[in-house]
Amino acid sequence: MHQPTLKHFLLRQKTLALYRHAIRASQAISDPGARKETVEWVRCEIERNRHVTDVRKIEDLVQQGRRDLKQIFPGR
Repeated sequence: MHQPTLKHFLLRQKTLALYRHAIRASQAISDPGARKETVEWVRCEIERNRHVTDVRKIEDLVQQGRRDLKQIFPGR
């Protein structure tokens, strides 16, 4: 099995922070159905990439997640 490095640990923390930020930002969505759908989408995206172990790929995914959040929630 792949042994996680310090970089993996730090990227995991960044990923969790990004997830928490997305959940907090979704509070601004007034429609409960749309809010729930957005939270599910964020969770699915993170789960879909859970198996990724390549540090560069994880960094790219975190950056893409940040860009996506800025696009969805421009003021956040």
